Amino acid sequence: MTALSVSTSSAASLRADALVVGVAKGPKGIVLTSGSEAVNEAFEGKLAEVLSTLGATGAEGEAVKVHSPAGLKAALVLAVGLGEAGEEGHELESLRRAAGVAARTLAGAKKVALVLPAESAAEIEAVALGGLLGSYAFGTYKGNGNGKEPVGELVLLAARKGSKDAKAAVERAAALGEEMNRARDLVNTAPNDLNPKSFAAIAQAAGKEHGLKVEVLDEKALTKGGFGGLLGVGVGSTNPPRLVKVAYTHPKAKATLAFVGKGITYDSGGISLKPAGHNETMKCDMAGAAAVFAAVVAAKRLGLAVNVTAWLALAENMPSGSATRPGDVLRMYGGKTVEVLNTDAEGRLVLADAIVRAGEENPDVIVDVATLTGAMVLALGNRTFGVMSNSDELRDDLHALAGEVGEQSWPMPLPADLRKGMTESTIADLANMGERMGGGLVAGLFLKEFVAEGIDWAHLDIAGPAFHEGAPYGYTPKGGTASAVRTLVRFAERTANGKA
Repeated sequence: MTALSVSTSSAASLRADALVVGVAKGPKGIVLTSGSEAVNEAFEGKLAEVLSTLGATGAEGEAVKVHSPAGLKAALVLAVGLGEAGEEGHELESLRRAAGVAARTLAGAKKVALVLPAESAAEIEAVALGGLLGSYAFGTYKGNGNGKEPVGELVLLAARKGSKDAKAAVERAAALGEEMNRARDLVNTAPNDLNPKSFAAIAQAAGKEHGLKVEVLDEKALTKGGFGGLLGVGVGSTNPPRLVKVAYTHPKAKATLAFVGKGITYDSGGISLKPAGHNETMKCDMAGAAAVFAAVVAAKRLGLAVNVTAWLALAENMPSGSATRPGDVLRMYGGKTVEVLNTDAEGRLVLADAIVRAGEENPDVIVDVATLTGAMVLALGNRTFGVMSNSDELRDDLHALAGEVGEQSWPMPLPADLRKGMTESTIADLANMGERMGGGLVAGLFLKEFVAEGIDWAHLDIAGPAFHEGAPYGYTPKGGTASAVRTLVRFAERTANGKA
């Protein structure tokens, strides 16, 4: 795992494999950003000219290497593009992405110094987090020598006067980034290795390591408790379902949050089998559970003064002679009955059980996170998650907080007219499908039916951004992304500060 550290050494005197400086787009060509003065001096004031000759433009995502002159201890200088600077400098997300590009470009290096324009604690944290996320690589199944190792250490240069604040910012970035990378690992793990039981064991181990209270309901406890949604989805698999509670409490907390995550460790679609071309990446259908799990561990590591509980609704959706059939009726936890019209609309079933159970503990807010619908991907694309809620204020708050931390989201409605299709079952209280058009909204309306009266609730559909199938960009790798973790942690942080 990549280490993060802070140094008050000058860029010229620091021994490293590479120095990373920022360049921006200016009206007359590239512009060196603050922090690069000592490096530019080593180039006799001609670093911008040299980089321009090599084709640098300052565009976001750009990376240009140049060998260091005699005045620098580092062997290489890497210039990363930050785009055009605003009136107040570069946005935090631009800094995160630039640091991520640098870390990916310099994979294999043992020590890299980041000399990007970061003076405030927020800017330092952004650079550190972007670098740590950009360094991520999932090599569990690859043999030795198959691919470069991540950067060994990322060093952030800070002015001596602010070194304590810089260290605190880096420590925060490390806690958040390491938990995000934990979530990425879970999403990337092959489904023959990650099933409900093994996921629960990972949560138990993390609970022991970080002092969290973990409770696991196995198939016997779920049967005794009447968790018909989880059991109905998991009954077709040889790997039975689990409901995992991971609880963090703080002695000074004045509010309690419940984060509920969809954890389908593999989704074949069940009897309503997915066609070829749609099931190869379905190991990622537990990304919501990974996100809420990582968020609670991060909240504990950051010492946030708020109580946060993650509920991991874990099951494997497989076809077999014992699997739930289209037309079956499930009695959900809490008593509602649901006619299953499509076994590939399974995520809402396991979430419904977990939402009801979470509501029994009377949290101030419930937020569920799920790779729930392809309809949301069609609506918002691959990089934006949808936000729905029974509270317009909560929905808008989460959308704003996502933007603050660099996650793309969009507020979505819950139109009352779409509810009708779900409530027209002739044999059950609800059907697990409704109108085809607006399917992402229909799924949100289904979940709303299971939220206890008086509890604010929000639903994040991360089906688009949870798993990235294209080329890496910024700090985003191919595969699991840890979508929604930063939004949840920021929400918990703001709640701890009394702004819920």
